[in-house]
Amino acid sequence: MKVKPMDDRVLVEPMEQESKTASGIIIPDSAKEKPVIGTVVAVGTDEDLQDKIKVGDKILYAKYGGEEISIEGIDYKIIQRADILAVME
Repeated sequence: MKVKPMDDRVLVEPMEQESKTASGIIIPDSAKEKPVIGTVVAVGTDEDLQDKIKVGDKILYAKYGGEEISIEGIDYKIIQRADILAVME
């Protein structure tokens, strides 16, 4: 299934956090922070946004921003432009 976000939204696949610390302590799922970095899978129809963000970019977004969805067993977030904080280089 192909998803094309509308207007100023982007479809992002959140990056999972490490489940171990550097010293080898295992972090349970209940103690993990929500991911705030993800890879852009699709960009909405806003032309200005398409100039700034491309598919494959890694972005930093607001911790509680966006809507969580699942497509064919993969978790994604649809995030509005206002919740995008930075493009990672």
